[in-house]
Amino acid sequence: MQRLGPASLVLVRHGESMGNLADRAAREAGAARLDLLDRDADVALSDTGREQAQALGRHLRDLDATARPTAVVSSPYRRSADTAELALTTAGFAAPVRRDERLRERDLGLFDGLTGAGIRAEFGDEARRRDHLGKFYYRPPGGESWCDVALRVRSFLRDVGTRPATDRLWIFTHQAVITCFRYVLEGMDEAAVLELDRTVDVPNASTTTYRRGPAGVPELVEYASSAVVESRGAAATHEPEHAGRGRAS
Repeated sequence: MQRLGPASLVLVRHGESMGNLADRAAREAGAARLDLLDRDADVALSDTGREQAQALGRHLRDLDATARPTAVVSSPYRRSADTAELALTTAGFAAPVRRDERLRERDLGLFDGLTGAGIRAEFGDEARRRDHLGKFYYRPPGGESWCDVALRVRSFLRDVGTRPATDRLWIFTHQAVITCFRYVLEGMDEAAVLELDRTVDVPNASTTTYRRGPAGVPELVEYASSAVVESRGAAATHEPEHAGRGRAS
């Protein structure tokens, strides 16, 4: 019997992180590198990020029992996992958070921790190669292209297809991963996904929601919405496009 996947799928970007703050400060100062010593997997939430996660939890607590998640999966990176755990704790849910490495942030390789100015200064040839190939197919030294992330998303969704079709699945992950979910679920091409990335920011703790349509195809309900956190008293935060860690996270 064919599985149709979850009846509802909610993708949540992690709350504001210390990496987001460091990236913002580096850009404002015109610095080449972020003032951040943690490896990407260990970057913690900021105070605002914790408030955003708690706001998500208050939203979950207020949901009708038939609308609450039946399964929660997170990127293993600290900022996503902590967002999920704090949201569920605030909601009073005892459901476990399963961690899946396929939901981790895109690996920027040698570019990790650099601003766009830093990349152009330290890796001029690579910056020109990226401009030629385009950001969708370009893979930084030691890192991943968007195509690599899309392959991880496809693998994850194949596994979700083996789970009961009535699951209400919440996923806590990162901006580039959420964009790649849209690319895969909606059958976008390169031009469409890059235009989406260029024109729409994905705020911290925002929600992107799909519902299974009559034909079993996921239908987009909302994208990059901050309505949940703002209605529960937390501020929405996001970053403009750039090439450093904050943009990727």
